[in-house]
Amino acid sequence: MAFQGVPEPVSPSPAPPPSHATATAVLLAGAAALGGFLFGYDSSVINGTVDALKSQFQLNAVEIGFVVSAALLGCAAGAWFAGRLADRVGRVRVMLIASLLFIASSLGSALAFNAWDLTFWRLAGGLAIGAASVIAPAYIAEIAPAELRGRLGSLQQMAIVLGIFAALVVDYVIARVSDGGAAGEFPWGGSAWRWMFASAVIPAVMYGVIATTIPESPRYLVKKRQLGRAREVLARVMGRGDVELKIGEIVRSLSRDRPVRLGDLRGPRLGLLPIVWAGILLSVFQQFVGINVIFYYSSSLWQAVGFSENDAMLTSVINSVVNVLATLVAIALVDRIGRRPLLLAGAAGMAVTLGVLTVCFATAPVVDGKPTLGDVAGPLALVSANLYVVAFAATWGPVVWVMLGEMFNNFIRASALAVAAAAQWIANWVVTTTFPGLSGISLGLAYGLYTTFSVLAFVFVLRAVPETKGRELEDMDGLAVPGRRGTGAAAKGGELP
Repeated sequence: MAFQGVPEPVSPSPAPPPSHATATAVLLAGAAALGGFLFGYDSSVINGTVDALKSQFQLNAVEIGFVVSAALLGCAAGAWFAGRLADRVGRVRVMLIASLLFIASSLGSALAFNAWDLTFWRLAGGLAIGAASVIAPAYIAEIAPAELRGRLGSLQQMAIVLGIFAALVVDYVIARVSDGGAAGEFPWGGSAWRWMFASAVIPAVMYGVIATTIPESPRYLVKKRQLGRAREVLARVMGRGDVELKIGEIVRSLSRDRPVRLGDLRGPRLGLLPIVWAGILLSVFQQFVGINVIFYYSSSLWQAVGFSENDAMLTSVINSVVNVLATLVAIALVDRIGRRPLLLAGAAGMAVTLGVLTVCFATAPVVDGKPTLGDVAGPLALVSANLYVVAFAATWGPVVWVMLGEMFNNFIRASALAVAAAAQWIANWVVTTTFPGLSGISLGLAYGLYTTFSVLAFVFVLRAVPETKGRELEDMDGLAVPGRRGTGAAAKGGELP
């Protein structure tokens, strides 16, 4: 790839960007992270609607599970194709496309006339969620100065948990002001659950408007040979940094680019490289511990064990506040104590708290076909559920995404990330779809399975997950699985010894 007017690189003399450049980078990263906010909002707004949808459309446990989880199938497709589309039309245009899909999904879901119609619009929303989950961190990484990249990248995870929180608060408020809760009549007309879905239009429109005000990624501009515009963007976020040197680095990285090939991931064990299996299983365990049951079904869950609808929704809001605060803890600790210690501590904490929930639900007396928590088991289950959220949000929630971005070598990173992300969405779909059926048999059974997976996650991290703290991305070829001997991965394929 030949570019005119690009100087040969010289030795860098790094200097921190001036305050105005730092502020610009933070603002641009925050604007892009609004996609993460929508990701969290749209995936959790359905929480408060579950029981109303079951009543409105006469859905059984399996059917409501499919409606709730339908968005996740769209997420997998949106995440897989968003990167390729962004390379063709640009990062900002993909943000605009995601905004339009969010708007259409919100309005379509609000106006749905049957379960199949609602499922279609949830799938459309899933495409937007999947695209946002890829484009926001990609844009932030490409716009951020190296010395700010870690902190700015964490804005994506914070935006997601804030989106979850906002959706649950809106659901709670709409249910409180409506006559009859989520299934009742909203003061402005129509069922309350329809307004819950419609509320997502506001942040979706904001996302689209803000996307029109931010510059395109300099990496994309260089790829399209728009070097003048790329220099302008880099000058805004680098300040006194060497813009021409950065342009040269981008040109060299683009000259080595090629399309993602799944063949890069082939290895001698079960068809894939061990490090790729490690990434896939991290993604799967992150979902199989059942965290999204809390954020998709918690309102319905707490009602099933004796809470009123308002109290159940308020409990869900409390869970999401805990989620936000615990994510701040993870951001503060991940670069201090390392990834593996956090994952091990989180898996142990989840196993204990889920075990307590399992006992509470399994031993609860059944009244009118529903388990009822007593004066002791009720508060104990509530505390355990919040401690479970802390254990996840301070560890496995953000740390898995950090690990997936770090653990693969440069040669296989793009294709390995695509496979791991797809595995995560599919695992999320499996858990979300099966929970209504499992809980219909026994809540103790459902939470017992999640407890088991937490224990397995602990063993997996202990035996098979390498530490990536303090390693340069270029050094990931040398990663070794704990407990194994050898020098590390092959330079090309990333195979572990």
